[in-house]
Amino acid sequence: MKIHYKLMTAICLAAFTGSLAFSQNASTPEAAENQTEQKAEIQATKITLEEAIEYAKKNSRTLKSNDIDLEIKARAAENAWNVLLPSVTLSGTMNRSTEYSPSSAATSQLMASILHTAPKTDFADEEERWAVVGSASVSWNFSLAYIQQIKATKAGYEAGKISWEQSQNETIMNIKKLFYALLLQQENLKIQKETLENARQRMNQAAVNYKNGTVPELTLLQTQVNYQNTKPDVDSAEQSLVQQLDTFAFLLGMPVGTKIELSGTIEPVYVDVDVDTLIKKYGENDLTIRSLQNNLEVLKLNKKALNLSTWTPALALNYSWQPAYIGSDGAFHFYKGIGKDDEWYDSGSLSLTLAWNITNMLPWSANRQQEKDLSANISKLELSMETLKENQKVSVRKAVDTLNQAKAQIDAMGRSVTLAQRAYNQMYRTYRNGMTELLDLRDSESALNKAKLGLLNQKFQYISALMELENTLNTNLTEIYKSQPKAEESNK
Repeated sequence: MKIHYKLMTAICLAAFTGSLAFSQNASTPEAAENQTEQKAEIQATKITLEEAIEYAKKNSRTLKSNDIDLEIKARAAENAWNVLLPSVTLSGTMNRSTEYSPSSAATSQLMASILHTAPKTDFADEEERWAVVGSASVSWNFSLAYIQQIKATKAGYEAGKISWEQSQNETIMNIKKLFYALLLQQENLKIQKETLENARQRMNQAAVNYKNGTVPELTLLQTQVNYQNTKPDVDSAEQSLVQQLDTFAFLLGMPVGTKIELSGTIEPVYVDVDVDTLIKKYGENDLTIRSLQNNLEVLKLNKKALNLSTWTPALALNYSWQPAYIGSDGAFHFYKGIGKDDEWYDSGSLSLTLAWNITNMLPWSANRQQEKDLSANISKLELSMETLKENQKVSVRKAVDTLNQAKAQIDAMGRSVTLAQRAYNQMYRTYRNGMTELLDLRDSESALNKAKLGLLNQKFQYISALMELENTLNTNLTEIYKSQPKAEESNK
């Protein structure tokens, strides 16, 4: 991250310096040179697909948010047993009574004369209104349903891990797709630049030929128009690629403005797969199916917990202790009586209770209706599971068909590129010798470019279909087929 922040700072400084230099030296010949030098200082960071994925894992905001969600579920699962903790309460109360009759005042004076003590002051009379009471209570509740609730919480954490893995895979797959799509766009731009360069060379050659009197002015004008019409398209494609690269850098979690350059090729790893074999070996790896299975387990555990809370009693243990100060020093001086048992009055209780909610057993009670809803939702999930497995077969079959079709198209387009390249080379030679019209050369060049882009597009389609298949089966088929030849050699 520090490297990219430094790069971002350098970009901003270079942009600021460039704008400042332009404003100060706009009228001087050195202004354009200064801007060119400053632009050259901004170097794009080359990044491979593997580096992009690793960077995204550490810095992607989406993945960081998923990490936080998983951490919350993990903490809940680790502390799910806290439903078994007792409830402990400690309190201290100073209570002032608003009742104080003349008879109680006379009694106080009488006691003072008997004990040969000084008559009570107004403060003492006020103190007699107060009482100090402490309280400590411990309660513990237990039901067999708690055990199922703990299991359901832990199952929820497992569901969270599956969701986290799904999000991880989806994000990485999208990064891969976008990476290869940008490579395709980059190759398209490269072809357009080659076409523009060819148009420029033809224009220069036509200018020389026109000067030598070998071609008419119309030919020169045609090459100039062709070059000028091609240039805006190339500039537009280049700007579009720059914008898409900025978006890609943002998705990776890079600072805004970071310039990147993709390093890689659109070359797929070809796999020979069979639908039935794939489903049999990797069908259960499907994260969507695993997530649904986990949700089904959670519902069943919640149903068990509900039934246990209905048909089994709950145990409640309660203990309370309440000391009250009754010493002669007065409520405001209760601390003097600490340790003197004769100046404190203790009261407490211990209770054990078995509670059984009979209403919850009634068929029309809210409890029983909730149980029926859970049963219905379990049935729905089981149907969804069957549908999902059938959809998996359809998705796998579709992906395999796309792979086979793309592979055949790649072979055909490869041959087309070779033929189109030969045709263009011959057409270019004849054009330079003045034996072919410019329009024929442009048609040949267009056919070559179309063949090249068609080949790249089919390779991109193959890579995309393979990634979709790997995501469906949650299996890295690319690595499996890469390692297969080595495994065969070791067996030999």
